Amino acid sequence: MTQGRPLLNRRLAEFGTTIFAEMSALAVRTGSINLGQGFPDTDGPEEIREAAVRALRDGRGNQYPPGPGIPELRTAIADHQQRRYGLAHDPDTEVLVTAGATEAIAASLLALLEPGDEVIALEPYYDSYAACIAMAGATRVPVTLRPEPSTRTYRLDLDELRAAITPRTRLILLNTPHNPTGTVLTREELGAIAALAVERDLLVVTDEVYEHLVFEGEHLPLASFPGMRGRTVTIGSAGKTYSFTGWKVGWITASPELVSAVRSAKQFLTYVSAGPFQYAVAEALRLPDSYYDALRAELRAGRDLLSDGLTEAGFEVYRPAGTYFVTTDIRPLGESDGFAFCRALPERCGVVAIPNAVFYDHREEGAPFVRFAFCKRKAVLEEAVDRLKRLAA
Repeated sequence: MTQGRPLLNRRLAEFGTTIFAEMSALAVRTGSINLGQGFPDTDGPEEIREAAVRALRDGRGNQYPPGPGIPELRTAIADHQQRRYGLAHDPDTEVLVTAGATEAIAASLLALLEPGDEVIALEPYYDSYAACIAMAGATRVPVTLRPEPSTRTYRLDLDELRAAITPRTRLILLNTPHNPTGTVLTREELGAIAALAVERDLLVVTDEVYEHLVFEGEHLPLASFPGMRGRTVTIGSAGKTYSFTGWKVGWITASPELVSAVRSAKQFLTYVSAGPFQYAVAEALRLPDSYYDALRAELRAGRDLLSDGLTEAGFEVYRPAGTYFVTTDIRPLGESDGFAFCRALPERCGVVAIPNAVFYDHREEGAPFVRFAFCKRKAVLEEAVDRLKRLAA
């Protein structure tokens, strides 16, 4: 303590060590299979890794890259958005490279929010959302995605979303495909969100890092809906799509005015990052469709293997339409406290998972739900399933 004040800024007082750090440490300590934190256990394409090595050896990116990102990557991002979604972006004024999607979220919220603003976020949500909203001095307003046991899916209540908007609402923070529930918002849902944003003159920040990991339905960028091109900040990332999460290469695409605002905040965060890796990601974005098809097929197989195993073990499984996480209900196992369940699971069967309650403001809504990651090798998932079946016994 100094001068009678806590050392930590009061805006961050509610945020301690992340659950991911806690559970990953528990996995190491107990020798458990870590299905908690969402990172692959194999590297991405060899040609992309070699592209990074080549850039290092050629001296490209070893010094500070340009603040907005190298031109090759910004052009590749713009081409990707045009080719995939018909969204035209000027790579010089409408694309900004960031230190992963996490920095893109932070820079966007710090740039676009003022103290007293309200931000609507779909609950459960990635834990950095709450911290970044708090650092901006804004107030988060959760709108809960609710489980439907009959279909074992999560759904957005559009009436609840509309009711959450007040005169203080500045921004909607959207994530689709959605972590942790695996929900992929439909064309109808996105159209309704777009209409609300236009009607109430709101900005929208969309976290679309799982855009290529859709197993059912389709990914539709909100920026492609009527009236949304000039009020949407779209966030993408190389980590999830190309299985190089440690490179931390993300980006935003938006109108020149929005990019300029976000860049003003971003320049005082990392300034620049990942120089040589930017050249490699520029090449990755030009991989053929067959790469994405194979990635989805592999992850779909992992999803089904783990989901089926969890069902056999006694969980109620919400099979995801996207991402690489599967949410389960532990109440059929006679449990109701996800935190206690996850902390005991390594000793019970040598597997680590994440309690969904950490992703909620309304902790009671997420209390009986637990998230497992299936972005692992088949042999690892098979071993995890065998261990989890001990719960059924």
